[in-house]
Amino acid sequence: MLSERFANRFNELEVEFLALPYDNAYAADRAWIKWATSTESLLLAACKENSPHYTNFVKSLQTCNGHRSGIERLGGIFLSAKEAFEANYLFDVERDVSAEIFGDFVILARRALAENNQDVAAVLASAALEDALKRHATSSGLAVDESTMSEVIGALKSKGLVSGAQKSMLSAMLQIRNLAMHAKWEKITKPDVSGLIGFVEQFLLTSFGTHVK
Repeated sequence: MLSERFANRFNELEVEFLALPYDNAYAADRAWIKWATSTESLLLAACKENSPHYTNFVKSLQTCNGHRSGIERLGGIFLSAKEAFEANYLFDVERDVSAEIFGDFVILARRALAENNQDVAAVLASAALEDALKRHATSSGLAVDESTMSEVIGALKSKGLVSGAQKSMLSAMLQIRNLAMHAKWEKITKPDVSGLIGFVEQFLLTSFGTHVK
């Protein structure tokens, strides 16, 4: 999983930080610059560009000349981000990346429908819906990796993770998805596909905070 890769990289860079060699209070350029560059890349990917951890790290990096005090400042910012990541206080990488990917699927589905490629649009929207539902369930602590879409929906409903209009519409969306995945195109209408795309857009917005443009 993506979150595990980020966690492993945080651990690797912590080890590198603690092992930085110093000579008269200055770290070897090659070692600390390598660590700082790798850490900046990780914070950008994990914390995002506007986060306090990333912006503070970049600001401190600009004035760091390899002296122990400057590097310790960078290390403090890095370790703070690592703690926040491990506690899930500031971000959820899996959810953010998933929402972006599925949002792209919806954009492609909408484009395909506009070009009268109804079947393609139905498959794209169906795939986005199924994966988004599974990601939502997994991030909420449900074990649904091997579950069917019907079982995933049941699990979400039983835990109160979908409600209101979404809850009542999921059965209809499941039916459209099943028709699309079994290539029963003659039973799917353009309004069906349009409704499925709209449902996925709304689900991404309410569950992941992502607005599909």
